[in-house]
Amino acid sequence: MPALAARLAIVLMLGLALAAPAWAGATSAVVHKAAVQVHGAPDFKAPTVATLARGASVTVAGQQGMWFRIALPAGQSGYVRVNDVRMAPAGTEGAAADVRALFTGKAGKGRVTETAGVRGLDESTLQAAGYDGAQMALLQSYRAGTDAAADYARDHGWTATSVAFPAEARPGARGGSTQARKRGGISAARGLLSQIGGGAFGGHANEALEVADAAAGKSEEELSAEELALGPEIAGRILGAAPLLEDADAQRRVNLIGRWLASQTTRPELPWSFGVIDSAEVNAFAAPGGYVLVTRGLYELLADDAEVAAVLGHEIGHVVQRDHYNVIRKQAVTETGGNIVAGHVDVGGSLAANMAKDYVRRHGATVMLTRLDREAEFRADEAAEIYLARAGGNPLALYAVLQKMAALGTQSASLAQLYKTHPGLDDRLDRCDRRGLAGLQRYTRRD
Repeated sequence: MPALAARLAIVLMLGLALAAPAWAGATSAVVHKAAVQVHGAPDFKAPTVATLARGASVTVAGQQGMWFRIALPAGQSGYVRVNDVRMAPAGTEGAAADVRALFTGKAGKGRVTETAGVRGLDESTLQAAGYDGAQMALLQSYRAGTDAAADYARDHGWTATSVAFPAEARPGARGGSTQARKRGGISAARGLLSQIGGGAFGGHANEALEVADAAAGKSEEELSAEELALGPEIAGRILGAAPLLEDADAQRRVNLIGRWLASQTTRPELPWSFGVIDSAEVNAFAAPGGYVLVTRGLYELLADDAEVAAVLGHEIGHVVQRDHYNVIRKQAVTETGGNIVAGHVDVGGSLAANMAKDYVRRHGATVMLTRLDREAEFRADEAAEIYLARAGGNPLALYAVLQKMAALGTQSASLAQLYKTHPGLDDRLDRCDRRGLAGLQRYTRRD
């Protein structure tokens, strides 16, 4: 019987490969699990019409929620989950345009086929871009309140769920004294030391005080002040390079979804702002303090609210973890030769604002193209899955997004900057598979 089953599986694979219809925009994929059941409809309760073995080649002809429609013999079709197969990358820009057409429902013409002819947001562009105050004001005008976001979630059937995330940062728990208060204590200690005299003990104590003075860390209050000052300065320069897409519905949508998702994190109090910028490349940016921008090229690939939430969730994860802000802090320490005293911050905001303006004067918004530690990117992917589950969505939406991006291929000009700053998409999908959606399996049946 096992031998017969194996022969039947081979016959089915061959039948699929030979009889798959040449659907417009269809793309190839490979079965990624030991055995995959193909359902007659995008529903777990639908009859199983075929069973595929690992490595079988299939043709993906469309998507419905967390299901891919695939070709079956005799011109029929069936459905598998988005993580049952792995997309084969497009080999050319023309093939990548077909992938876009497949998932956007648009013909292979016009905006979705823009490639290297449209300059992307590269490092030199973000270095030179000036702050666009009008665009910043427009971005902030689309901000959604927590009540409006909750109403949107409820209207779309999303309900908040408690899901643990042990690796999630909890910045508000840091507390601590400000640098000014710490150095005030150090100064008092120096005064007392001078009163009791020097000597060997006094010399060593003074050296210890010098070290303490140089290493006085910032309080949570000071860190937050710097984030809040940096965010608008950096986001404003990204908008100077690529303005907001002239689509008010899209802008309102990303703000409602993003605000609902951010409300499920440990930093709901940030002034979260979300926007879609008019750039053909496939990318997204997370500036400190709660500013998230998604390119039109990526936004157009997203099938539904869950996939929008997946992209925003990854960027929200970077903000919550302070990933880009920590890069900025390291740069500041390096540039000042380790003199942390230069990082004094008045929590009233004036010195933090001056620091932010000085930083972007020298660097522009180039920190957005800094290659973060691989683990930071993997953690942001995990955060997206968890935030999706918490918000009432399906964690598999992230997998679907990564699949479609991978299908565009490594030669796609629209992904050039993403590949420079992120681990390979196959690596990210592999990490998702290794995590196995631990603790989230019950939420993967949502559609």
